[in-house]
Order: sequence, then C-alpha cells, then structure tokens
Amino acid sequence: MGKRIKNMCGINGIFSNKSIPEIEKRIDRMNDLIGHRGPDDRSRRVLSEKAAFGHRRLSIIDTSSRSNQPMISNSGRWTIIFNGEIYNHLDLKNGLNYDFKTTSDTEVILAFVEEHGFNEFLKKSNGMFAIALYDRVENELLLARDRLGIKPLFYYFDSEKIVFSSEMKGILGSGLVEAEFNESAIDEYLGYRYVREPYTFFNNILQLESGSLMSIDCKLNIKTEKFWDLPVEFNVDQIYDELELSKEFNEQVKAAIERRLMADVPLGTYLSGGVDSSLISAITSQVSDIKINTYTIGFPELNEFKYARMVAQKYNTIHHEINIDTNEYFDTMNEVIGYKDAPLGVPNEIPLALMSRVLKEKITVVLSGEGADELMGGYGRIYRSPFDYENHIEKKKSFYEYFTELYEYVPRIIRDNYLNVNTELRNEFDEKVKLEFLGRTNEESVFKFFHKYHVKGLLNRVDITTMLASVEARVPFLDHELVEFSYKKIPYDLKLRWKSDALKEESKKLTSNEYSEVNDIPKYLLRKIGYDYLQDEIIERKKVGFPVPLNEWLHSLEKQAKDILKDVYWLKTDKIDELLEESKNNLRAGQIIWMFINIELFRKKYFKKSWMY
Repeated sequence: MGKRIKNMCGINGIFSNKSIPEIEKRIDRMNDLIGHRGPDDRSRRVLSEKAAFGHRRLSIIDTSSRSNQPMISNSGRWTIIFNGEIYNHLDLKNGLNYDFKTTSDTEVILAFVEEHGFNEFLKKSNGMFAIALYDRVENELLLARDRLGIKPLFYYFDSEKIVFSSEMKGILGSGLVEAEFNESAIDEYLGYRYVREPYTFFNNILQLESGSLMSIDCKLNIKTEKFWDLPVEFNVDQIYDELELSKEFNEQVKAAIERRLMADVPLGTYLSGGVDSSLISAITSQVSDIKINTYTIGFPELNEFKYARMVAQKYNTIHHEINIDTNEYFDTMNEVIGYKDAPLGVPNEIPLALMSRVLKEKITVVLSGEGADELMGGYGRIYRSPFDYENHIEKKKSFYEYFTELYEYVPRIIRDNYLNVNTELRNEFDEKVKLEFLGRTNEESVFKFFHKYHVKGLLNRVDITTMLASVEARVPFLDHELVEFSYKKIPYDLKLRWKSDALKEESKKLTSNEYSEVNDIPKYLLRKIGYDYLQDEIIERKKVGFPVPLNEWLHSLEKQAKDILKDVYWLKTDKIDELLEESKNNLRAGQIIWMFINIELFRKKYFKKSWMY
C-alpha cells in the first residue's frame, strides 16, 4: 500500500455572518479541549474575520508539514478539515487530473471535489468520516458525516453563527456557547443508553445525522439532505443457494476487513472470545504478513479469557490479557464521562478506555466487532420478538409497543414514577418510529431499528474509548457495502435460522428467553463461514455481552447513589430509597442504579460553570 497519513484527529470550526472577536484564540482553545484526538499537531486557518477552521492531528507516516490540515486545494477554492479514513481513496485518485503534493487521502477528497463535486465524492467514497469544507467562491460551509455515523460531528447554530466540532466540549471551548442542560435527554438516555440523533444532553448542541450533508451559506441559511440511507430492500427469499451465498458473504466480510488493514503502522484487534471479534482476528492474522497484537480485558471474578486465548493460540498472535479491579473501575468512571461529554451508556466503556491506553503502547489502529449483531440478527431474543408477538401477544397492543417494552433499558414505569423531567423526546421518537414500523414487516422493522438507532450508541462508545488514548478504531461489520449486501442478498432465514421445523413449532409455545440459541441459530451465516476459521467451541457457545459485575457491586453502588443523588432536582422528592428498592427487582439492578449515578456525575461536571468568554 502507498504511504499515507492517518487522519485520526479532531476538527473544529466557526462560521458566522459577522466578525468574531479573538477568533484565533477561540479556535486554539477548541483545539486544546480535544487534544487527545490528535496530540502531534495543533493547526488552525482563519478563513476570514467571520470564519476559521481548527484541526488536531495524530501523525503516523507522513509527518511532514505539507500534510497538515486545514488543507487548501490547488485552485485555492476549497479548504478542508477531515477526521476519518477513506478506504478506497486510491481508487478515487485514479483518473484525477490533479497535481498531488501529498500521499494523503485528505488531498484525494480535495482533488475529487475540485473535479466532480462533493456530492459525487460522498456517493463514491467508502470510509468513515466527518468532513468540513469551505467554498471560498460561494462563501459556503459544507459539513458531512459518514453513512452509519462512525465518526462524530456536533454543531451549535443561532442567527449569527454555526460552531462545530468532533466533540461537544470543543464547541463549549469556543466561548461562544453556553452549556444548557437538556432535561428531556434524561428519560431518553435511561431508555436507550444514549441520546438518539440529532439530539444530545445539551439543549443547544446537535449531532449532524449519519449519512447527511449540511450546506450553510453566508447568510446562515441551512439546508440538510441525506446522501445515504439503509436499503429499502429486506430479503425474505425462501428459495436460495446457501452454499453460493455463503461464499459471497465470506468474500464480502474478508473485503471489508482487508479494506481496514491499509496501514503502515502497528495494527491489532480486540479479541473478546466471541464469534465477531474472533473472526476479525482470524482473518486479519491470515492476511497480515506479521504477527498481530490481540487484546482482551476482564475482571478477576468475571472474564472470557479462556475463549480469547483459544483463538490467540490458534493464530499465534501477540496476545494481551488485561485485568481490572473494582477500585480502578470507579476511579476511571468520572474521567471517561469528561471525554464523552455525556453520561456513560454501557458499563464496559470504562474497561474499553483502560484497554485503549494499554494497546496504545504497541498499536495505533484497532479493529473491533461492532455491527455484526445488527448485520445478522445477533441479539437473538429481541430479534425473535416478531415471532413471539405473533404467537403470544393480544393484538390490542401494537408491535411497536411490545418491542419497546422489551428493548428499553430502564422500564418506562420506573422512569415515570421517579423522574421529575419532561418526556418530550420520548413522545417525539414514539411518533416517528411508530410510523417507520407501520410501513414494514415486524422482522424488517427490528433489523432497521437496530441499524438506525441502536448501533449509533455503540459507535459513540467505541469512538470515545479509543480516541481518548489517541487510537483509531475501525469497524468492518459496518462497511456500507457489506450492510447493503446483507439487506439485499442474504435471506432472513440465513440470519436467524431454526434448527428444524419441529423446533420452530415447539417454540410457538415458548418465549425467546427459553428457545433463543437453543432451538435456533442467530447470525447463522456468519457462524457458518466462521467454521472455516475458528474452533467449534467459539462458534457454538451462547452470546455473552461484555461482562461487568455491577450486580456484585450493588452494595457499593447503593452507597454512592444515596450520596450523589441526594436532593437532585430531576428526581422526585424523597424517592431515592424507593428507587433503589424497586431497581433491585430488575435483573439489571446494578446497571440501572449505575445509570442514575452517571447522570448526576455528568451534570455536575458540565453545568455548574459558565463556558462563555
């Protein structure tokens, strides 16, 4: 592969219809606050007295200053800042009539935009990205975010300006924006573990939605359009060639992984011992010329080291097992909230952050298994909810209502009984998602819900927990070509496969909690291709989430909750003891209490001071 710069970085910008005092100082401060995303260089370019770009860079290959961003096109028309990777940049580069000064994919974007326009680039590119382009001729700002929302991009706007950044703290660092707490996000977070696009925990800061292009002219007129969405197709073929589809799927998965191995830097994989990360590690080892580093993390009392070790030994990887103790976990929690600019959604964000700091000692790029479950129906019990609904539920209740009761993390009854905040976001999303469900079969609705909503929380997690250590994570199962192939070509029956017709009939009398992974095989085709790479024991064992022993720590969590949540205004008065008792009746008791603690730790960190200057 040709040498090229890696674009692990952070981007910042201000674009206004009037002059901004001390604009250089403001961009510098924004850059400083996201310095962990790129510690090797801090650059800015003042585009005018009303606009400026900032960039943080982590240089790995081409350390020359010519590859620094912001970068200007040869014509002088376009200025770019870019966070991410364009995996097919060499293909896009072929045929361009452009005098290249660098080997970076950043310059390929500029050259392609010069010749064919930004819309055409967005159609043709394969990658993960957050891009800001300034058009000097039209005096226009363009912002774009990759198709599945792998790379983050946040913005604030009012009648005078738009301020944007890779992280919300970058926007606050401009001194032009005050932090305003979005109370309705509390209910949303407790249900979904994160806040769905375009909203955030800040009233006045939004996410640019995945697969979107935003244009802002000099009068601050904003136009947003989707350049990509999930395929309209959903394959339910009953007649198919399983062997042929298996070969094609294997080729697609391998291609998605190989695209993400373009790097002249030490590269490794997360290896939890589950089928997804094990398959990535196996294929990466096979196609790499050198031994790869693999990483797993766990607690002395709860881990999957045995299974990760089996794969590491089979492929002779340089394997690292990281142990974490209870004190280290809680000591790190508040720090990671400060990187995320939000309450943590999943307890394993802390181990992932700690693991990223260890792996940074050896590698700079890590491949991770996010997206495999969404691709192939890996959350067996909830992916079978259409089957259970058909066989058990009275139709007075809509499938959407049934599904959300199963999906939402903290039940609505607990949120309604104890929260002292509005449910505006709940109401808005209920209305929106109900309509989306109405136009599809229930099976299709579940798959598209997970790709449109659920996976975004996982991507936010993986970005924050790696970038805080200046590590780039790549997620091959969210390659948009692989996603499109799965929807269009792989039949539903090859994603969730019954072991026999008799077991399917038997399952009509049971619930998915009883029959999932017993009478059926979730991620069937992925497991099938896995047999070519992995031991049977890895492929056939039941799915286990990343284990964190929160229920074992219940006593400690209760004590923290009584201290941290005392007199918080967003909980109903004198309800903490009752909330703790009711939570204990839920299998997720530890995590429910942990989530309530997270909200207040976050609120105290961001909303007790003024950010304006």
